Amino acid sequence: MDENTLASDGGRLVEEIRDWARELGFSQLGVSDIDLAEHEDYLQRWLAAGYQGEMQWMGSHGVKRSRPQELVPGTCRVLSLRMDYLSDGAEPFSVLEDPDKAYIARYTLGRDYHKLIRKRLAQLAKRIEQRLGKGHYRAFVDSAPVLERALAERAGLGWIAKNTMLINQEAGSWFFLGEIYTDLPLPADPPQASKHCGTCQACIDICPTRAFVEPFVLDARRCISYLTIEHKGSIDPELRPLMGNRIFGCDDCQLVCPWNKFAQPSSEADFQPRHGLDDKGLLELFAWDEATWASRTEGSALRRIGFERWLRNLAIALGNAPRSQAVIEALTRRRDFPSELVQEHVLWALERHGAA
Repeated sequence: MDENTLASDGGRLVEEIRDWARELGFSQLGVSDIDLAEHEDYLQRWLAAGYQGEMQWMGSHGVKRSRPQELVPGTCRVLSLRMDYLSDGAEPFSVLEDPDKAYIARYTLGRDYHKLIRKRLAQLAKRIEQRLGKGHYRAFVDSAPVLERALAERAGLGWIAKNTMLINQEAGSWFFLGEIYTDLPLPADPPQASKHCGTCQACIDICPTRAFVEPFVLDARRCISYLTIEHKGSIDPELRPLMGNRIFGCDDCQLVCPWNKFAQPSSEADFQPRHGLDDKGLLELFAWDEATWASRTEGSALRRIGFERWLRNLAIALGNAPRSQAVIEALTRRRDFPSELVQEHVLWALERHGAA
C-alpha cells in the first residue's frame, strides 16, 4: 500500500487492524496523534511535588515519556489497545472484609500480563507490516517511558478519572493497556473529549491511606499499591495499620467505581487465578518457604517484589489481623528470619498483639 492509497483508504485499514486486534484478544483499539503537551505539564508538576516517591524512573528519561517522537524517532501515530482482565475468582469484597485472608490485586492473580500482551502486540505489528510491506513499529507494555493512559485518552479509549485510572464508559477500568508506536500516518480517532466522574468521589473517599491529594492527583508515597510493590524498604509505621490485609496492590478505588458495573469478564484463560491466590489465608501464605513461594509465583507479576518483601507485607497484614495464638506463633517463628526488614515488621506485628 503506497502513500496515496494509505491517505485515501486509511480508514478501512484501521478497521482491518481493529478486527485483527479483536482476533488477538484485545477489547478495543484506538489511534492517536502524539500531542501530549497538556499531560507533559501535569507530569512535571507531579514530579516536582515528589509524589513519585522512590520511582525515580518516572523522571529519568527527560521528556521522552511525553514526547513519543523522541523515544522512537519518526513516530507520528500510536495504536493504543486495551485487554480486559477481570477474572471469575472469589468476590473481592468478601476477601477484603475477612481480616484473616490475604487480598491480592485482581490484575496479578493470573499469568504476568506483560509477556502475554507484548506477544500479542508483536503479532499485530507483524500483521500490519505484512499487509503494507512498510512502516516501523515498536510495541510497549509498561516496558519504557510511555504515558499510556494519556495516549489511550487521546485515542478515545476512555478518560483519566479522579482515581487516575483510565475509565471506559462501556467497560469500566478492569483492563490492561498496551501501545504500538508507528511512523504510519494513519487517521486518528477522536480523542476523549470529556470526563464522566461528575460529582462522584467514591474512589477518593474509600482510599484507606488517603493517597489522593485532590481529584486526579495521587501521592504514590501513600498508595498501598506503591507501598506493597514499588517501595523497597521499611513501610511507615503510621501507614501500616491502614493497609489492612492488602499484601500486593490495592483495588479499592476500582471496586467502588460506579462505572465498573459495566466491566466485562476476561476471556483469557491465563488471567484466571492461579493456586487459589484469590482467596488464601494469611497464615498459609506466611508459612510458605522460599522454594514454595518461587513455585507458586512462577510466571506471575507477584515475582517482582521478591520473597523478602512478600514476608514484609504479610507481616503487616498479620499485625492487622485479629489476635490469636496461631497468628502469634506464626509471627514468632519468623522473628529470626535473616532479613532486618522482615524482622522489623514481624516485631511490629507482635507488638500490635501485645506479644513482643
